[in-house]
Formats: sequence, structure tokens, C-alpha cells
Amino acid sequence: MSATYLLSIDQGTTSCRALLFDAVGRIVGIEQQEFPQHYPDDGWVEHDAEQIRDIQFDLTSKVVESSGVDTGNIAGIGITNQRETTVVWNRKTGKPIHNALVWQDRRTVNICEELIDMGLEDHIRRTTGLRPDPYFSATKIAWILRHVSGAREAAERGDLAFGTIDSWLLWNLTGGPNGGIHATDVTNASRTMLFDIHKRVWDDRLLESLGIPASMLPEVKPSSGHFGITTNDSVGLVLPVLGVAGDQHAALFGQTCFEAGMAKNTYGTGCFMLMQTGSTPVASENGLLTTVAWDTGSGLEYALEGSVFIAGAAIQWLRDELGLLERSSESETLATSVTDNGGVYVVPAFAGLGAPYWEPNARGAVFGLTRASSKAHVVRATLESLAYQTKDVLDAMSTDAGLTLSALRVDGGAAENNFLMQFQADMLNTPVERPKVLEATAWGAAALAGLAADIFDKSELASRWRVDATFEPTMVEDTRARLYTGWERAVQATLGWATT
Repeated sequence: MSATYLLSIDQGTTSCRALLFDAVGRIVGIEQQEFPQHYPDDGWVEHDAEQIRDIQFDLTSKVVESSGVDTGNIAGIGITNQRETTVVWNRKTGKPIHNALVWQDRRTVNICEELIDMGLEDHIRRTTGLRPDPYFSATKIAWILRHVSGAREAAERGDLAFGTIDSWLLWNLTGGPNGGIHATDVTNASRTMLFDIHKRVWDDRLLESLGIPASMLPEVKPSSGHFGITTNDSVGLVLPVLGVAGDQHAALFGQTCFEAGMAKNTYGTGCFMLMQTGSTPVASENGLLTTVAWDTGSGLEYALEGSVFIAGAAIQWLRDELGLLERSSESETLATSVTDNGGVYVVPAFAGLGAPYWEPNARGAVFGLTRASSKAHVVRATLESLAYQTKDVLDAMSTDAGLTLSALRVDGGAAENNFLMQFQADMLNTPVERPKVLEATAWGAAALAGLAADIFDKSELASRWRVDATFEPTMVEDTRARLYTGWERAVQATLGWATT
């Protein structure tokens, strides 16, 4: 077993990464590169899909080469990806017909309103587990077909393919225009707002309402299984792709949340909490999403999800736009240099607000500034906003699922911030568990591949999960309530800002 390795392609919102794991989850190689974000208009976010492909493939080749591991000892590849981000490309040329529309992109608010006016909101909730929102892929596809010259005609001829980033990479990995496999897994399909999560088929009513030809859509497969073989022309490796999952589902799997009621929170560009609900989907009455957790070959398992659009991106904003930090890692030192937030609250609604508010017209704001406010107060308040948003989600989740969380498992870059993790435990009044393997997303994709390769089973994976640090709540209830009330006041002030 020690000679068996798993390769993970981890394509995120701001960077591409490739990681090589051994069979017990230890990292033996890692390569990473950030790529440009494009903001052509207010609320619009785009990526160059060809650039992502080229960077990702280069890193994948490099991580194998630099690790010195023989490719014959690599059992397979797992792919995990930023979800909802939409690529439409020409099957014959292999070229995207437009930049990828990123999950954060809000340009399709009007199309969502059209769906609501057509009386489809309840159908969307019942069928897809989602809600009409620009976050998801469906209205992004519709926008591209409406606004790119010749796109609709090409789609109706069967020349165009749609995919989330996993599909785009898989198609190129397995041959592209020369026989590439056009497929996705159930987790990514469940994030399109086109997929029936009960019948596990594309929904004809939504396709017709949005004018999307079914021929554009990928085949939907389980998250663990055989997706195809890579070509030498793509990454210089001939290996099977054995696992695919959207990043948050991969993290839930990597955190071994295999029992109903277990939950994880990933602090990445956004902040995403998922609670496993088992083989029965739980409909939310409190602003959450019902989504597919995964299918490892024995049927669909489900989760409740709360999606916070801006988390780590807020720290990047402090660093890159405001110049308050030279490095993101400085945020902890600055936050702890003051005893409290000085009455300052930051609402990082740069892309609207996700769960449980679902307000695309909210905008970011800073409240409570006085002459005594320092950059340390602003940095601290920004970190605190991540914890407040997580509390918003967990309160809704506990109500929907009727479960009390015994501990929250955390991962992602910001989970290394001890101040944030302690404040998170304090705001939730629940222990926060940080695992030894923080790369839960990349490991989850690799583990799905390892499952398909029969390297281990789920019980073995669960037995290997280890805690690095546990943060116990210490805050008194009066302080918790006072701080959270201030957050609620700040959020209310941002709602609908873009419409006034």
C-alpha cells in the first residue's frame, strides 16, 4: 500500500493546484499557481478557461516529476473544482466561445427574475434543491446563448458543449476534440439548477424554459468510478480518472463526514458549510440548499449547504485592494493586537449575500468607524465576519435538520488562523476541530479515486481521520449575544443596497 499514490487535480477560484498523496493521505508533492480574475463590469466575474486548463495541466505534470514517484505507482486521478463556474465550448475546435462565467458572477439577476415570473421558483426548489439565483450555472448558460453571436444556432446544431470546470478539464484530459469524454459527476450536476436530484436526470422543463438544448449537457456519473484515461498530449501521463466532485463535496468526503448530522466548514475564497443528511434529502425552510453529497456507487447521499460567497476573498481584499496586509497570514497578528473589534463590523457582501439571506443586491460595507478605529480593528472585524456568517448558516441548518452539532470540522486556508478558529468556536458555542490534513478538498477527490481503485473503503478512511487542534468555546453568553446582535444590525443595513 505504501507504494500506491493518488493524484489530485484541485482547480479553485483563484488558483490551480496539483497534489500527490500516498495511500494514507500524506502529501508527497504539491504545485500551485494563482491565475487572473477578470471583472468586466459591476458584479461580473470571469476566468479564461483555456488559461486555467494550461496552468492546471502544467502543474499536474510538474507535481509528478518533482515528487520522483514512478507513474506506475499512481493508481489514478481525482478531480475537484470550483463549482457552478460555467464554460461553453465548441466541440469541433475545442475553443470556449466566451470567458467562463464564475460562480460569483451576478449578471443574470434578471434571468432569475424571469424564472420567478414564470412561476418556476417552487419547481426549482422541489426538483433541484436550489433556488433561482445567479450563483448557479443554468442562467449563466442562458446568458451566453443570448449574448454571444451565433451561439444559439451552434447549440441547436449540437456543436456546443457546456460544462462546469471538472467537465472542461476532463474533456481536455481525455482527448478534447479527438474523442474527449464529456461527463460530470452528480455533485457538480446538482449545482447547475438543471438537475433533478431525486430522479438524477436533467430536467426538461427547466431546459425548455431557459432555451438550453439538452445536447449541450454532459453525461452524469457517480463521484467515484471510471471517467476515462488521460492522454500523453494533455498532461504527459496515461492514468485513469477515478474520482470527480465539486470542491465542497470533496471536502465533506475528505473530512469523512459519512454519518447524518456530521458537518464541515471550508474557509476558501468563499465559506461553505455542509451537513450530511444521509440517503434522504432534507428540504430547507430557512434559506439553505439541498444538495447531493456524493454517490460512491451505492446510491445518492445528500447534504444541507449554506453558501457564504466571500470569506478568504475578504482577506485578499484587505491585502490587495486596501493594502492593510502585506501577506494574508499577517491578519492573525493584527487581529490579536487589539482586545476587541472597537465596535467595527465588516459585511463582505462584495458578490451579494448567500445563505441564509440570498440577497444579490447587497453590497459590502464597514460600520462603526470612529477616530479611534485602526487597521487592526478593520482586519479583526473582517475575520470576525467569517465566523458570524458561519453562525448564520449553522443556526438555519440546525433548525432544518433538527440536529444539534457536537463539533464542527474545519479546513481550508483560513482554518490555520487560530484567532478565527477560536472566535468561530465562541460564536457557535460549539467545539471546532481542525484536522491534521487541512487539504481536505484535494484529499477528498483523491480518496474518491482511491475508493474506485479499491485501495481502501470508507470505514478505513474514517478511522484514519485525526484532529490537529480543538478550539473549545470560552465566551460568555452575554458577550456572544451582544456581538452577534451588532452583526445582524450591520447585515440589515446592506440588504438591497444596489437597488437604491
